[in-house]
Amino acid sequence: MGAGHPESPARLQAIEDQLIASRIDQLLDYRSAPLAQESDLAQVHGAAMIALIKEHSLALAGKGGRYPLDPDTSINGYSWQAALRAAGMALAATDAVLAGEINNAFCAVRPPGHHATSSAPMGFCLFNNIALAARHALEAHGLERVAIVDFDVHHGNGTEEIFAHDPRVLMVSFFQHPFYPFSGAEAEGGNAVNVPVPAYSDGKIVRQLVTEQWLPALNAHRPQMIFVSAGFDAHREDDMAQMGLVEADYTWLTRQIMEVAAQHAQGRIVSCLEGGYNLSALGRSVVAHMKVLAELE
Repeated sequence: MGAGHPESPARLQAIEDQLIASRIDQLLDYRSAPLAQESDLAQVHGAAMIALIKEHSLALAGKGGRYPLDPDTSINGYSWQAALRAAGMALAATDAVLAGEINNAFCAVRPPGHHATSSAPMGFCLFNNIALAARHALEAHGLERVAIVDFDVHHGNGTEEIFAHDPRVLMVSFFQHPFYPFSGAEAEGGNAVNVPVPAYSDGKIVRQLVTEQWLPALNAHRPQMIFVSAGFDAHREDDMAQMGLVEADYTWLTRQIMEVAAQHAQGRIVSCLEGGYNLSALGRSVVAHMKVLAELE
């Protein structure tokens, strides 16, 4: 995205550093990301959108420079390959979990995805990794019901748009409102539980809304697999937003997701990194999330 942009390579380095510092890195099953195919992307995104990102990225390959997609989002000569790997990891994780190779997966990927709609990249996002994974579980693996849990501080407008009116998919989310992308106060298709919260909302508020609104909807839907848009920018140290979560809240949130998955989905979860821009808070929060997924806490 360019020097000084918050969506930077340092985000993944911060996660790796905290995994090492927490001493859980050696307990994890690390896997590299394969490349998604264009036919995979076409399960969610239109041909014009795919071509836009591919052509402008490849045109910059070896030349340097960036092409702006919107005021906050740009691509360079490496973006096409990076976006294919981010999507490919979400798809490969889905395959591995459904094959029973692993119980769950966390995909530490860039670029993020939940703002990307069926027809347009936006908000630092190129392709919608979590939507691609959920669609793959439904179409390639024949699942009948899945859930998407989005706890990023921003509304996952792209994910909601892609699955609006699809009764196989339940999306539950909270997000700071009013705030970018200034959507979500009214759910699009009747299959989303959107909970807008004001700035400075803390973990107590989030735990209450999860208990009272998310969990009844998730248990009623009985998802056969859960996908998580795991943004950590609702942390109180993250100055990209103004919410007040801490690591203990991400631990609690992940436990609730794990319990629903254990009851209805044979424990099957794929979580993909979305936001989180204070590097220290991001790394610590991902460790909290992963400790629960790996049943180390």
